[in-house]
Amino acid sequence: MSEAPRRGRPVEAVVADRVTVRPRMSILNSRGTHHSVFIRARHGHAAPQRLRSHLIPLSPPLAMPLSLAGIFPPVTTPFRPNGDLALDHLRATLERMNTLPLAGYVLGGSNGEFTSLSVEERLAVTTLARDVTPTTRVLIGGSGMESTRGTIALTKQIAAIGVDAVMVVTPGYFQARMSGPALEAHYLAVADASPVPVLLYSVPANTGVDLPQDAVARLSAHPNILGLKDSGGDITKLGWMVGATRPGFQILAGSGGFLLPALAVGAVGAVAALANIAGGEMAEIVRRFHAGDLADARARQWRLIELNTAITRRFGVAGLKAAQDLLGWYGGPPRAPLLPASAEERAVVQHVLIETGLLPGQATGGAGGTVRG
Repeated sequence: MSEAPRRGRPVEAVVADRVTVRPRMSILNSRGTHHSVFIRARHGHAAPQRLRSHLIPLSPPLAMPLSLAGIFPPVTTPFRPNGDLALDHLRATLERMNTLPLAGYVLGGSNGEFTSLSVEERLAVTTLARDVTPTTRVLIGGSGMESTRGTIALTKQIAAIGVDAVMVVTPGYFQARMSGPALEAHYLAVADASPVPVLLYSVPANTGVDLPQDAVARLSAHPNILGLKDSGGDITKLGWMVGATRPGFQILAGSGGFLLPALAVGAVGAVAALANIAGGEMAEIVRRFHAGDLADARARQWRLIELNTAITRRFGVAGLKAAQDLLGWYGGPPRAPLLPASAEERAVVQHVLIETGLLPGQATGGAGGTVRG
Protein backbone atom coordinates (compact mmCIF):
# COMPACT_ATOMS: atom_id res chain seq x y z
CA MET A 1 0.00 0.00 0.00
CA SER A 2 1.50 3.33 -1.05
CA GLU A 3 1.95 6.14 1.41
CA ALA A 4 -0.43 9.05 1.40
CA PRO A 5 1.15 12.42 0.55
CA ARG A 6 2.56 14.15 3.63
CA ARG A 7 0.53 17.11 4.73
CA GLY A 8 2.32 20.32 4.02
CA ARG A 9 4.63 18.89 1.35
CA PRO A 10 4.99 21.46 -1.41
CA VAL A 11 4.64 21.12 -5.14
CA GLU A 12 7.73 20.03 -6.98
CA ALA A 13 10.20 22.86 -7.39
CA VAL A 14 13.18 24.54 -5.78
CA VAL A 15 14.35 28.11 -5.55
CA ALA A 16 17.85 29.26 -6.25
CA ASP A 17 18.29 32.29 -8.52
CA ARG A 18 15.30 30.80 -10.31
CA VAL A 19 12.60 28.47 -9.19
CA THR A 20 13.44 25.19 -10.87
CA VAL A 21 10.59 22.72 -11.21
CA ARG A 22 11.68 19.09 -11.16
CA PRO A 23 10.54 15.86 -9.52
CA ARG A 24 11.03 15.37 -5.78
CA MET A 25 12.07 18.95 -5.06
CA SER A 26 10.42 21.74 -3.06
CA ILE A 27 9.47 25.34 -3.63
CA LEU A 28 11.07 27.78 -1.22
CA ASN A 29 10.43 31.44 -0.91
CA SER A 30 12.65 33.60 -3.10
CA ARG A 31 15.14 36.22 -2.06
CA GLY A 32 12.58 39.00 -2.33
CA THR A 33 12.70 39.46 -6.09
CA HIS A 34 10.72 38.06 -8.96
CA HIS A 35 11.93 34.75 -10.34
CA SER A 36 11.12 32.49 -13.23
CA VAL A 37 10.11 28.84 -13.47
CA PHE A 38 11.47 26.41 -16.01
CA ILE A 39 10.99 22.69 -16.37
CA ARG A 40 13.91 20.41 -15.70
CA ALA A 41 14.30 16.66 -15.86
CA ARG A 42 15.12 14.44 -12.86
CA HIS A 43 18.68 14.36 -11.50
CA GLY A 44 19.51 17.76 -12.94
CA HIS A 45 19.47 16.97 -16.65
CA ALA A 46 18.36 19.87 -18.78
CA ALA A 47 14.82 19.78 -20.11
CA PRO A 48 14.02 19.98 -23.82
CA GLN A 49 14.51 23.40 -25.36
CA ARG A 50 10.80 23.69 -26.12
CA LEU A 51 10.10 23.57 -22.37
CA ARG A 52 13.02 25.70 -21.27
CA SER A 53 11.95 28.43 -23.65
CA HIS A 54 8.68 28.98 -21.78
CA LEU A 55 9.56 30.92 -18.65
CA ILE A 56 6.73 31.73 -16.27
CA PRO A 57 7.32 34.82 -14.14
CA LEU A 58 6.29 34.54 -10.52
CA SER A 59 4.79 37.63 -8.97
CA PRO A 60 4.75 37.62 -6.04
CA PRO A 61 7.29 34.86 -5.25
CA LEU A 62 5.96 31.57 -3.93
CA ALA A 63 6.57 30.69 -0.28
CA MET A 64 5.99 27.01 0.43
CA PRO A 65 8.66 25.72 2.80
CA LEU A 66 9.58 22.07 3.03
CA SER A 67 8.36 20.47 6.26
CA LEU A 68 10.96 18.81 8.47
CA ALA A 69 8.45 17.75 11.12
CA GLY A 70 9.03 14.23 12.41
CA ILE A 71 11.83 11.73 12.84
CA PHE A 72 14.81 11.27 10.52
CA PRO A 73 17.40 8.51 10.96
CA PRO A 74 20.94 9.57 10.02
CA VAL A 75 21.30 6.32 8.12
CA THR A 76 24.40 4.25 8.86
CA THR A 77 26.65 3.37 5.94
CA PRO A 78 27.10 -0.40 5.66
CA PHE A 79 30.54 -1.78 4.86
CA ARG A 80 31.76 -5.26 4.10
CA PRO A 81 34.49 -6.79 6.28
CA ASN A 82 37.11 -5.59 3.75
CA GLY A 83 35.83 -1.99 4.05
CA ASP A 84 34.00 -1.79 0.72
CA LEU A 85 30.56 -0.21 0.55
CA ALA A 86 27.72 -2.72 0.90
CA LEU A 87 25.06 -0.95 -1.14
CA ASP A 88 22.84 -4.02 -1.23
CA HIS A 89 22.56 -3.85 2.56
CA LEU A 90 21.87 -0.12 2.40
CA ARG A 91 19.00 -0.78 0.02
CA ALA A 92 17.57 -3.44 2.35
CA THR A 93 17.88 -1.10 5.34
CA LEU A 94 16.03 1.73 3.60
CA GLU A 95 13.31 -0.60 2.31
CA ARG A 96 12.73 -1.80 5.87
CA MET A 97 12.73 1.78 7.17
CA ASN A 98 10.08 2.61 4.58
CA THR A 99 7.65 0.54 6.67
CA LEU A 100 8.17 2.75 9.76
CA PRO A 101 6.42 6.08 10.47
CA LEU A 102 9.45 8.21 9.64
CA ALA A 103 9.54 11.65 8.02
CA GLY A 104 12.52 10.85 5.84
CA TYR A 105 16.22 10.05 5.86
CA VAL A 106 19.59 11.76 6.19
CA LEU A 107 22.43 10.26 4.17
CA GLY A 108 26.01 11.28 4.80
CA GLY A 109 25.62 12.35 8.42
CA SER A 110 27.91 11.61 11.35
CA ASN A 111 26.44 8.14 11.89
CA GLY A 112 26.85 7.57 8.16
CA GLU A 113 30.61 7.99 8.75
CA PHE A 114 30.79 10.69 6.08
CA THR A 115 34.31 11.66 7.12
CA SER A 116 35.48 8.19 6.11
CA LEU A 117 33.79 8.25 2.69
CA SER A 118 35.20 9.56 -0.57
CA VAL A 119 33.15 12.09 -2.52
CA GLU A 120 32.27 9.34 -4.98
CA GLU A 121 31.01 7.14 -2.15
CA ARG A 122 28.95 9.96 -0.68
CA LEU A 123 27.31 10.42 -4.05
CA ALA A 124 26.77 6.68 -4.44
CA VAL A 125 24.92 6.21 -1.14
CA THR A 126 22.78 9.29 -1.82
CA THR A 127 21.93 8.10 -5.32
CA LEU A 128 20.81 4.72 -4.01
CA ALA A 129 18.75 6.38 -1.30
CA ARG A 130 17.03 8.56 -3.88
CA ASP A 131 16.01 5.46 -5.81
CA VAL A 132 14.58 3.74 -2.71
CA THR A 133 13.03 6.68 -0.84
CA PRO A 134 9.31 7.32 -1.52
CA THR A 135 8.50 10.77 -2.85
CA THR A 136 6.32 11.29 0.25
CA ARG A 137 9.43 11.26 2.44
CA VAL A 138 12.08 13.95 2.74
CA LEU A 139 15.57 12.99 1.59
CA ILE A 140 18.46 15.03 2.97
CA GLY A 141 22.04 14.63 1.81
CA GLY A 142 25.06 15.61 3.88
CA SER A 143 27.29 17.92 1.85
CA GLY A 144 29.60 19.53 4.41
CA MET A 145 33.32 19.78 3.65
CA GLU A 146 36.12 21.64 5.40
CA SER A 147 36.26 24.42 2.79
CA THR A 148 33.44 26.63 1.55
CA ARG A 149 34.47 25.95 -2.04
CA GLY A 150 34.41 22.19 -1.50
CA THR A 151 31.07 22.36 0.29
CA ILE A 152 29.49 24.31 -2.57
CA ALA A 153 30.82 21.86 -5.14
CA LEU A 154 29.54 18.80 -3.26
CA THR A 155 26.24 20.52 -2.50
CA LYS A 156 25.61 21.03 -6.21
CA GLN A 157 26.52 17.41 -6.98
CA ILE A 158 24.22 16.05 -4.28
CA ALA A 159 21.42 18.41 -5.28
CA ALA A 160 21.63 17.09 -8.84
CA ILE A 161 20.81 13.60 -7.51
CA GLY A 162 17.40 14.87 -6.47
CA VAL A 163 17.57 15.35 -2.71
CA ASP A 164 15.04 17.65 -1.06
CA ALA A 165 17.67 19.46 1.04
CA VAL A 166 21.30 19.29 2.09
CA MET A 167 22.70 19.21 5.61
CA VAL A 168 25.94 21.14 6.10
CA VAL A 169 28.06 20.47 9.16
CA THR A 170 30.24 23.21 10.62
CA PRO A 171 33.86 23.03 9.44
CA GLY A 172 36.04 22.07 12.37
CA TYR A 173 39.67 21.45 11.49
CA PHE A 174 40.60 25.08 12.16
CA GLN A 175 38.21 25.25 15.08
CA ALA A 176 40.02 28.08 16.87
CA ARG A 177 39.26 30.34 13.89
CA MET A 178 35.68 29.18 13.34
CA SER A 179 34.15 32.32 14.82
CA GLY A 180 30.56 33.39 14.38
CA PRO A 181 31.43 35.70 11.45
CA ALA A 182 33.48 32.97 9.74
CA LEU A 183 30.65 30.45 10.05
CA GLU A 184 28.04 32.97 8.90
CA ALA A 185 30.09 33.81 5.81
CA HIS A 186 30.50 30.10 5.09
CA TYR A 187 26.82 29.27 5.36
CA LEU A 188 25.65 32.34 3.46
CA ALA A 189 27.93 31.47 0.55
CA VAL A 190 26.67 27.87 0.54
CA ALA A 191 23.03 28.94 0.76
CA ASP A 192 23.46 31.45 -2.06
CA ALA A 193 24.94 28.77 -4.31
CA SER A 194 22.80 25.78 -3.32
CA PRO A 195 20.02 24.69 -5.70
CA VAL A 196 18.18 23.14 -2.73
CA PRO A 197 17.40 24.24 0.83
CA VAL A 198 20.21 24.11 3.41
CA LEU A 199 19.96 22.60 6.90
CA LEU A 200 22.61 23.87 9.32
CA TYR A 201 24.30 21.19 11.42
CA SER A 202 26.02 21.83 14.75
CA VAL A 203 27.67 18.86 16.45
CA PRO A 204 30.30 20.26 18.83
CA ALA A 205 31.16 16.87 20.34
CA ASN A 206 32.60 15.82 16.97
CA THR A 207 33.82 19.06 15.42
CA GLY A 208 34.78 21.11 18.48
CA VAL A 209 32.69 23.93 16.99
CA ASP A 210 29.39 25.03 18.53
CA LEU A 211 27.43 27.19 16.07
CA PRO A 212 26.65 30.38 18.07
CA GLN A 213 22.99 31.04 18.70
CA ASP A 214 23.24 34.64 17.49
CA ALA A 215 24.72 33.40 14.22
CA VAL A 216 21.83 30.94 13.82
CA ALA A 217 19.32 33.75 14.38
CA ARG A 218 20.94 35.87 11.68
CA LEU A 219 21.37 32.97 9.26
CA SER A 220 17.69 32.07 9.62
CA ALA A 221 16.83 35.23 7.67
CA HIS A 222 18.25 33.67 4.51
CA PRO A 223 15.34 32.18 2.54
CA ASN A 224 17.36 29.16 1.42
CA ILE A 225 18.39 28.18 4.97
CA LEU A 226 15.60 25.92 6.10
CA GLY A 227 16.56 25.02 9.65
CA LEU A 228 19.11 23.56 12.05
CA LYS A 229 20.03 20.16 13.41
CA ASP A 230 21.41 20.89 16.88
CA SER A 231 23.29 18.04 18.56
CA GLY A 232 24.68 20.14 21.40
CA GLY A 233 21.97 19.15 23.88
CA ASP A 234 21.63 22.61 25.47
CA ILE A 235 17.85 22.93 25.78
CA THR A 236 18.08 26.54 26.95
CA LYS A 237 20.00 27.46 23.81
CA LEU A 238 17.66 25.44 21.62
CA GLY A 239 14.60 27.17 23.06
CA TRP A 240 16.23 30.58 22.63
CA MET A 241 16.90 29.83 18.95
CA VAL A 242 13.29 28.77 18.38
CA GLY A 243 12.19 32.16 19.69
CA ALA A 244 14.88 34.21 17.95
CA THR A 245 14.78 32.75 14.45
CA ARG A 246 12.37 33.77 11.69
CA PRO A 247 8.91 32.18 11.55
CA GLY A 248 9.10 28.90 9.63
CA PHE A 249 12.72 28.20 10.55
CA GLN A 250 12.72 24.59 11.74
CA ILE A 251 14.93 23.19 14.49
CA LEU A 252 15.60 19.48 14.89
CA ALA A 253 17.02 17.79 17.97
CA GLY A 254 20.24 15.97 17.21
CA SER A 255 19.73 13.14 19.71
CA GLY A 256 16.96 10.84 20.86
CA GLY A 257 18.12 11.48 24.40
CA PHE A 258 16.53 14.94 24.49
CA LEU A 259 13.72 14.57 21.94
CA LEU A 260 10.82 15.38 24.28
CA PRO A 261 12.48 18.41 25.94
CA ALA A 262 13.32 19.73 22.46
CA LEU A 263 9.71 19.34 21.32
CA ALA A 264 8.57 21.15 24.46
CA VAL A 265 10.56 24.27 23.55
CA GLY A 266 9.54 24.26 19.90
CA ALA A 267 11.65 21.79 17.91
CA VAL A 268 9.75 20.09 15.09
CA GLY A 269 11.42 16.67 15.31
CA ALA A 270 14.82 15.02 15.37
CA VAL A 271 17.68 13.65 13.32
CA ALA A 272 18.90 11.08 15.80
CA ALA A 273 21.08 7.97 15.76
CA LEU A 274 18.46 6.05 17.78
CA ALA A 275 16.04 6.38 14.88
CA ASN A 276 18.14 3.70 13.16
CA ILE A 277 16.93 1.17 15.75
CA ALA A 278 13.94 2.78 17.51
CA GLY A 279 12.43 5.01 14.86
CA GLY A 280 8.89 3.88 15.53
CA GLU A 281 9.19 4.64 19.23
CA MET A 282 10.59 8.10 18.54
CA ALA A 283 7.78 8.84 16.11
CA GLU A 284 5.32 7.75 18.79
CA ILE A 285 6.81 10.24 21.25
CA VAL A 286 6.20 13.00 18.70
CA ARG A 287 2.63 11.79 18.15
CA ARG A 288 1.86 11.53 21.87
CA PHE A 289 3.36 14.96 22.53
CA HIS A 290 1.17 16.63 19.93
CA ALA A 291 -1.86 14.71 21.21
CA GLY A 292 -1.23 16.12 24.70
CA ASP A 293 -0.43 12.73 26.24
CA LEU A 294 2.65 13.94 28.08
CA ALA A 295 2.66 11.16 30.67
CA ASP A 296 3.08 8.50 28.00
CA ALA A 297 5.56 10.62 26.05
CA ARG A 298 7.67 11.09 29.21
CA ALA A 299 7.70 7.37 29.96
CA ARG A 300 8.89 6.61 26.45
CA GLN A 301 11.50 9.36 26.63
CA TRP A 302 12.93 7.97 29.89
CA ARG A 303 13.54 4.63 28.20
CA LEU A 304 15.18 6.28 25.21
CA ILE A 305 17.55 8.19 27.50
CA GLU A 306 18.91 4.90 28.86
CA LEU A 307 19.12 3.43 25.36
CA ASN A 308 20.86 6.51 23.97
CA THR A 309 23.34 6.74 26.86
CA ALA A 310 24.28 3.09 26.78
CA ILE A 311 24.60 2.65 23.03
CA THR A 312 25.23 5.79 21.01
CA ARG A 313 26.88 8.05 23.59
CA ARG A 314 29.06 5.36 25.15
CA PHE A 315 30.05 3.30 22.11
CA GLY A 316 29.30 5.61 19.17
CA VAL A 317 28.89 4.32 15.64
CA ALA A 318 30.34 0.92 16.56
CA GLY A 319 27.72 0.47 19.29
CA LEU A 320 24.90 1.56 16.99
CA LYS A 321 26.00 -0.87 14.29
CA ALA A 322 26.30 -3.66 16.86
CA ALA A 323 22.72 -2.92 17.93
CA GLN A 324 21.57 -3.09 14.32
CA ASP A 325 23.24 -6.48 13.90
CA LEU A 326 21.62 -7.81 17.07
CA LEU A 327 18.20 -6.60 15.91
CA GLY A 328 18.43 -8.31 12.54
CA TRP A 329 19.37 -5.26 10.50
CA TYR A 330 22.78 -5.11 8.83
CA GLY A 331 25.05 -2.83 10.80
CA GLY A 332 28.34 -4.38 9.84
CA PRO A 333 31.73 -3.03 10.85
CA PRO A 334 32.58 0.65 10.98
CA ARG A 335 35.31 1.78 8.64
CA ALA A 336 38.85 2.02 10.02
CA PRO A 337 40.26 3.69 12.00
CA LEU A 338 37.06 3.05 13.99
CA LEU A 339 37.09 -0.39 15.56
CA PRO A 340 34.04 -2.63 15.80
CA ALA A 341 32.42 -3.13 19.18
CA SER A 342 34.31 -5.63 21.32
CA ALA A 343 32.65 -8.76 22.69
CA GLU A 344 32.24 -7.03 26.05
CA GLU A 345 30.69 -3.96 24.42
CA ARG A 346 28.33 -6.09 22.36
CA ALA A 347 27.24 -7.83 25.54
CA VAL A 348 26.38 -4.45 27.09
CA VAL A 349 24.47 -3.43 23.97
CA GLN A 350 22.55 -6.71 23.98
CA HIS A 351 21.65 -6.28 27.64
CA VAL A 352 20.29 -2.77 27.08
CA LEU A 353 18.30 -3.85 24.03
CA ILE A 354 16.68 -6.59 26.12
CA GLU A 355 16.02 -4.20 29.01
CA THR A 356 14.27 -1.72 26.74
CA GLY A 357 12.22 -4.41 25.01
CA LEU A 358 13.77 -4.01 21.58
CA LEU A 359 15.31 -7.47 21.70
CA PRO A 360 13.49 -10.54 22.99
CA GLY A 361 14.90 -11.82 26.24
CA GLN A 362 14.43 -11.79 29.99
CA ALA A 363 14.49 -8.17 31.17
CA THR A 364 15.35 -7.31 34.76
CA GLY A 365 13.30 -4.12 34.77
CA GLY A 366 16.16 -1.65 34.66
CA ALA A 367 14.76 0.32 31.73
CA GLY A 368 11.25 0.56 33.05
CA GLY A 369 9.28 -0.86 30.15
CA THR A 370 9.12 -1.81 26.54
CA VAL A 371 10.34 0.10 23.52
CA ARG A 372 9.32 -0.97 20.08
CA GLY A 373 11.04 0.72 17.16
